Amino acid sequence: MGDMQIMPGSRHRPPMKRPMWIIVLVSLVSMLLICAYVYPPQSHSACYVFSSRGCKAFTDWLPPIPAREYTDAEIASRVVIKEILSMPPTQSRNPKLAFMFLTRGSLPFEMLWDKFFHGHEGRFSVYVHASKERPIHVSRYFVNQDIHSEKVIWGKISMVDAEKRLLAHALKDPDNQHFVLLSDSCVPLYRFDHVYNYLMYTNISYVDSFEDPGPHGNGRYSEHMLPEIEMSDFRKGAQWFSMKRQHALIVMADNLYYSKFKDYCKPGLEGRNCIADEHYLPTFFHIIDPGGIANWSVTHVDWSEAKWHPKSYRAQDVNYELLKNITSIDVSVHVTSDERKERQVRPCLWNGMRRPCYLFARKFYPEAVDNLMFLFSNYPTI
Repeated sequence: MGDMQIMPGSRHRPPMKRPMWIIVLVSLVSMLLICAYVYPPQSHSACYVFSSRGCKAFTDWLPPIPAREYTDAEIASRVVIKEILSMPPTQSRNPKLAFMFLTRGSLPFEMLWDKFFHGHEGRFSVYVHASKERPIHVSRYFVNQDIHSEKVIWGKISMVDAEKRLLAHALKDPDNQHFVLLSDSCVPLYRFDHVYNYLMYTNISYVDSFEDPGPHGNGRYSEHMLPEIEMSDFRKGAQWFSMKRQHALIVMADNLYYSKFKDYCKPGLEGRNCIADEHYLPTFFHIIDPGGIANWSVTHVDWSEAKWHPKSYRAQDVNYELLKNITSIDVSVHVTSDERKERQVRPCLWNGMRRPCYLFARKFYPEAVDNLMFLFSNYPTI
């Protein structure tokens, strides 16, 4: 008994007080986060309630959205496209560039192109789609190069149809390895060898594509394009592409995505002015092969005047300084059509090396032909 230690009795402790304000605060924050997940913020300003880095930062830690199950049509389309893209490029002993002219009638700069093509016979092909009247040709390189043409209406799917019609004819020649779409107001900025090497020795296509959250971008999207085309995949870009043969083949193979734009992208539909040629190919390639395109076009156009149509060049505008300025641009710039007018700037890379962006330019008035002919003969780097 003497060796036993007497343990002190336990002290009586009053129950812990739980401050009600902490419980209320934790409950409110939990409810706020749950509501934000179920009903995500619709405006950029709302995103900053949760993070100074905006919506993207907030959604990074949310549970991933389950992958959507593809429709039968999507599965069939993707199988065909994947097979085409996985095929090795067609080997040609005489690889050629296909120059495809989308025009209303005669080409006002045909003699300039004649000068551009001269001496390079066998390294190019020419195709002309004239939508209004049969063109009168003055260059031997254009004679008998007219394809079957249909009427083209600006903003409608007929513009895309004309592009696909040109591709179909150009693809019949197995030596054509790269395909360039040009308008009747387009002119070359360099001599043939430079253009040939630039396009033939790259592994991507130059298709313009960017995300525009504004009224002239996502504002043209229709939910009727679901489930195959979601708004997050909807893209915009200039129609003047330059693409490799494999990409030309998948454009011809596609009917699924094309049909969505044919039915639900047209001026005046549901109060929207959706322009099919500005959205079909940019969206298609963003979904199917986003890493295979440059996301900018090799054809320069000046939208700095912020009008419905780009700036046009008259005879007095065409001089050495104009061409020098265009050929020195080495960044691609897109501006969104929303109230933020965000400038999306990216360097123009050719096989990983920074290079000037543009090989061609538009829009030139026919009256500028003499000045352009003179510059082409005397400008050392054109």
